Amino acid sequence: MSESSSNNLEQAKQAGKYIRTIRSFVKREGRLTKGQAAALEKCWATMGLEHKDGMLDLAAVFGNSNDVVLEIGFGMGKSLVEMAKNAPQLNFIGIEVHRPGVGACLMDADAAGITNLRVFEHDAVEVLADCIADNSLSTLQLFFPDPWHKKRHHKRRIVQPDFVEKLRSKLKIGGVFHMATDWENYAEHMLEVMQSAEKFKNQSTSNDYVPRPETRPLTKFEQRGHRLGHGVWDLMFARTN
Repeated sequence: MSESSSNNLEQAKQAGKYIRTIRSFVKREGRLTKGQAAALEKCWATMGLEHKDGMLDLAAVFGNSNDVVLEIGFGMGKSLVEMAKNAPQLNFIGIEVHRPGVGACLMDADAAGITNLRVFEHDAVEVLADCIADNSLSTLQLFFPDPWHKKRHHKRRIVQPDFVEKLRSKLKIGGVFHMATDWENYAEHMLEVMQSAEKFKNQSTSNDYVPRPETRPLTKFEQRGHRLGHGVWDLMFARTN
């Protein structure tokens, strides 16, 4: 690393920026379908959010002061669209790095006539740092993130102590960080990280996992997993301070 790059990195750290040297995802562009491309063209002006625009005024973005749910890595967006449709009293923000998924989400949201959903096509860590104000989210969702199942890749898992500490400030007091995974080893990792995190309280009565809440839709992938006997683990931790 050059001296200039090193200085820039240090200045960013001092400014409180999120610094990521290991990414938790691999960018896989894929090809847009005609429908996805058309949805991006049609809907981005009203539903798209840009990282470069900086800190959001959520009341201005949505035109109301309803509670905000933010989901990291919404995939193709089907469950996120369903949640937004089922809870018009809430506002939803989705973050996804894969363009076809963003297009698919916008296509479904447009077809459903949803107005309480906005999306970023960007790295979630940077969006949280630069665009989401402290104490602004009622719920932060992370469903089925890449498990990086090989042990040598565990450092790439997004749920790490540093990440959890930084997202905590974005939640309101009492706001919930809700995770779900179908990899038991990752569930154990998540639980270990969250139990060690300060100022969070496990919402599980048994101090481990919670039953899937009705607010999280059951995906086709998950239904297939249940038929094959695969487990899914939900974790919900509320910010206490």
